[in-house]
Amino acid sequence: MLRCFSCGGNSQLKDIDDGMVVRSSDSSGSGSEHGSRRRLFSGRGNENGSQKGNVARSFTFRELSTATRNFRESNLIGEGGFGRVFKGRLDSGQASCAIPTSLSFIVAIKQLNLNGFQGNQEFIVEVLMLSLLHHPNLVNLIGYCTDGDQRLLVYEYMQMGSLEDHLFDIEPDKEPLDWSTRIKIAIGAARGLEYLHCKANPPVIYRDLKSANILLDENFYPKLSDFGLAKLGPVGDNTHVSTRVVGTFGYCAPEYAMSGKLTLKSDIYSFGVVLLELITGRKAIDLSRKAGEQNLVVWSRPFLNNPKNFIRLADPRLQGSFHVRALYQAIAITAMCLQETANLRPLIGDIVVALEYLASQSNKKSNRGVPRSPPSSSPSPLKNGNESLSRDRDFRGFSSI
Repeated sequence: MLRCFSCGGNSQLKDIDDGMVVRSSDSSGSGSEHGSRRRLFSGRGNENGSQKGNVARSFTFRELSTATRNFRESNLIGEGGFGRVFKGRLDSGQASCAIPTSLSFIVAIKQLNLNGFQGNQEFIVEVLMLSLLHHPNLVNLIGYCTDGDQRLLVYEYMQMGSLEDHLFDIEPDKEPLDWSTRIKIAIGAARGLEYLHCKANPPVIYRDLKSANILLDENFYPKLSDFGLAKLGPVGDNTHVSTRVVGTFGYCAPEYAMSGKLTLKSDIYSFGVVLLELITGRKAIDLSRKAGEQNLVVWSRPFLNNPKNFIRLADPRLQGSFHVRALYQAIAITAMCLQETANLRPLIGDIVVALEYLASQSNKKSNRGVPRSPPSSSPSPLKNGNESLSRDRDFRGFSSI
């Protein structure tokens, strides 16, 4: 049996059977946070083919207080909308099967700030989503605590922190992420998003994709985290989910920000912003920059619209250490993700194929540095709307970009 918290927010638990039934949001456009209908996450929602995922276990507050040494400040590793995140250590026998033994029971413990932006509802969603959905590119939820008014989540510990930590405001003596690592992270994040959009049934809209929510292990292997804002996507003839506008400024798709109409393509826009951050080394929103450069997407538009200026988007800290053709291909993918019209953005499966092809070509011998002129343009392998690509497709057209 999997269990979730009652929507009333108290400590009483209710069961979810092995069919993994969860209550979906109303996707008819009514704006209701919880519809009366019920949807199933089918067996294909688990990457390993098992319908039963790892069961998150319940911890007492005393156990987690001991694990963090009474939430000592020296164990504080992060802080966000949900609350504070502490590094902790679980004793042998406390860990569930969700913990890889290589982690030696070191965990990350997130404590809900009762006065913060995210509350009990987001806590419930997070436990539900990560209890039911499992993929190598999604962070593992180990357990939770609901003692009294305490709300805590226990995750696997990701040693290298977030992508944000390695892209922005890095120390002068610290090496920036190299090009191949950036593409590796982009592919991993895209695969996690592909799982949510294409393998989960019904599909899941992440709604909070950003560099701060992409966590990295010691080998810079990426995992998506923080699912408190996730929503079940539209099913049947419904085209969108109507909901209140939440997320992070700079990453939200324009149509969602203006109307509250949420679709899978809203996540594609956010992914495009993350790609742009990886390419440029700039933050989505950076108020320390001069006017006209504070919003990354707005600043980049003139460059994205002219292939001759693509090279000016490259992070100067890379010092030209990248394959020029790969840079142009990555920018072409980014530009399609950032289309202002949602239907013109590609499907996430096509993005994964294109990025994997890009990575394979980057591994081949190629000239590096700044070109005298941009590579000749040709049609991108990405398709608009609902046209989908086969993973076996030959991308010879794409290679000429």
